[in-house]
Amino acid sequence: MSHPAGGQPSEAAERPPRATGTSAVEVRRSARRSRTVSAYREGDRTIVLIPARMSEAEERRWVGVMLDKLAAQESRRILGDGELTERAERLSSQYFSGRVTPTSVRWVTNQNTRWGSCTPAEGSIRLSHRLQGMPEYVVDYVLVHELAHLLVPGHGPRFWRLLESYPRTERARGYLEGVIAAERLPHLPVTDGER
Repeated sequence: MSHPAGGQPSEAAERPPRATGTSAVEVRRSARRSRTVSAYREGDRTIVLIPARMSEAEERRWVGVMLDKLAAQESRRILGDGELTERAERLSSQYFSGRVTPTSVRWVTNQNTRWGSCTPAEGSIRLSHRLQGMPEYVVDYVLVHELAHLLVPGHGPRFWRLLESYPRTERARGYLEGVIAAERLPHLPVTDGER
């Protein structure tokens, strides 16, 4: 995945990997790369290739952009219910020390006002089909949210303390709030001149 970016060539440099969420990010600077930024996954690491003369601020911005683009690209592949269950178990292990194991996790098409729901007595989690195609970190946030509900009902302080362990909670909530806000905007007609 490549995108054009500003910056002039200079000597190549490689940054040590840094952890972001569940994987490490390694930034590689290249004197031969003058205008593009690209990224790819290599095992559990993400490699971001940038022009050598890019500033630290530009680097941080482009790393974020490329992580989001990779996540969106990966989440376009719709996970099956079995994969969702495996993912929930992995998230439970990572963020809740495996204290909660859902009996089932599945997509449903009858949740148009909620992103997810659960039934603690059964240990089941349901995710709205509207999440399909959203970035991976957003789907993971909803799974973590519902896993937390299997431990703590309601949205009290104890519940929110559990969610603090997921590092992209605020970002995912902002994304979902943006989706809701966009859905509420009036749809303006497109004229021939705007196409």
